[in-house]
Amino acid sequence: MKTRLLVTILVPVLVALFVPAAVLAKGNFSFIVIQGSGVDGKLRSTDPALTDDFFAFADFSSARTDQPARPGPGYEVIRYYDDNGREFAFDHLHYYPETGYVYYDGIVGGWSEYDGKWYIANPNIKDSFENIFLKQTQSAAPFIAAAALSLLFVLAFMFRPTATH
Repeated sequence: MKTRLLVTILVPVLVALFVPAAVLAKGNFSFIVIQGSGVDGKLRSTDPALTDDFFAFADFSSARTDQPARPGPGYEVIRYYDDNGREFAFDHLHYYPETGYVYYDGIVGGWSEYDGKWYIANPNIKDSFENIFLKQTQSAAPFIAAAALSLLFVLAFMFRPTATH
């Protein structure tokens, strides 16, 4: 009788404690959207270094820190899941790559014990994060080159020598 009562109480408690931690630790976001200093509009990235782990930007369970006096320029990051073509924002944070801080705004439409706190950023993601901006610049390069060539063509046409009779 006592064993059955213990199992009846203990199993749901253990499930409640360990399943959310496993789900959060897994991450596996479909993509992130970045806005901030030097970003035209919104950047979207599926880089696994930034999407595969809930703790990719900071270990929220152990890297807590006081609010920095000057965190520097930062980026707003929203992490999304894609469910059969429908995109759902999961959480929201601010990343400060130059000074190595993360402010975790929190879960969209929910809450967690990590919300509204500052953390030391995971130094291993800085290169992956900065590569997003390089890819944006590289993808714009052909358009910039085409625009420059078009401008040169127009200028050459406008200032071409004309024959006089």
